[in-house]
Amino acid sequence: MAFILTDIHDWYRDLMDNKSDPRVADWPMMSSPLPTLALCIFYAYFSKSLAPRIMEKRKPMDLRNLLVGYNLFQTIFSTWIFYEYLQSGWWGHYSFRCQPVDYSDNPLALRMARTCWWYYISKFTEFFDTLFFLLRKKNQHVSTLHVIHHGCMPFSVWMGMKFAPGGHSTFFAMLNSFVHIVMYFYYMVAALGPKYQKYIWWKKYLTAFQMLQFVAIFTHQFQLLFTECDYPKGFMVWIGLHGVMFLFLFSDFYKQAYSKRKARRAAEAQNKSKYDALVNGANNGSLANGHHLYQNDKLSNGDLANNNQGACMPVLDDDALHQRKVTANGIYVNGMPKPAANSYSNGNSNGFVEALRDDSDDAVTSATAFDRVRKIQ
Repeated sequence: MAFILTDIHDWYRDLMDNKSDPRVADWPMMSSPLPTLALCIFYAYFSKSLAPRIMEKRKPMDLRNLLVGYNLFQTIFSTWIFYEYLQSGWWGHYSFRCQPVDYSDNPLALRMARTCWWYYISKFTEFFDTLFFLLRKKNQHVSTLHVIHHGCMPFSVWMGMKFAPGGHSTFFAMLNSFVHIVMYFYYMVAALGPKYQKYIWWKKYLTAFQMLQFVAIFTHQFQLLFTECDYPKGFMVWIGLHGVMFLFLFSDFYKQAYSKRKARRAAEAQNKSKYDALVNGANNGSLANGHHLYQNDKLSNGDLANNNQGACMPVLDDDALHQRKVTANGIYVNGMPKPAANSYSNGNSNGFVEALRDDSDDAVTSATAFDRVRKIQ
């Protein structure tokens, strides 16, 4: 056993000391993978366990102004990183077909390495996406897909930074930075409020744009399987598989959301029929279980067809969502008032619920409108 542990230690020291890029050995967070790994593990624990328990009995925080500033910062930060990737090589110096890593102290090579380090740091600033969801008690946005994406990226980028800070696979980081410019700009405009929503009509294309990014990434990486290139094949496969994995995750999300949307529309038609029966005196004026059109404070077909997860996650168009507002004074169907009949004399209004589209709030960081359901007391 001691012999095995000694071999593992020797292998690790050889990897860290002799196989890594000596230029970055003394840079912050680069001497060991443990700090990065520890932060990623803590992030997952904090997101799925600790933070929800801390916020359980607290009110959601109003972070609207902070979110505008945060998304503006991330837009500018991503723009600068994208610019640096271009100036460090991809604007005329690098080959899209095969680009080895330049491990020299050439100023352009060092500029590329520094850009890679800042891209690595940006993966930690994106943790705030999750934090703001949790502080606002939008826990439904912090899905497994969200946590996997944000939790894996810092460690993956650390390995690239440690062993190959430049060359072929930096295309992935450059393209991802460009996507983040678009995404964070969208969230910033959405955070400004409803009157600015008309300027982000293009949100319906964002998920397709993100998925196209993954196709471009794995296509660019896997071309080295058919080309002789002095670039570490391990990193090529690692980054390419990331593109494939996230493409499938995003595609699965998109298909599930589309199926749920169809189910929601069918349920809305069914609920309208139930309402028409109710206002015509059905159920002797009583509301079953004290609820109207809803079950257990949710739509009768379950949660809404929307599970958007934040700045790096899929964005779906919500144009098909309809407002439906139910109060003791009547009902609004698709935004139009429909007077209540005099059939409530034997019922009770405490069972009525109100579903409001919270565009100005949920659009701040999710890009699609979750309906907020609450009882009218």
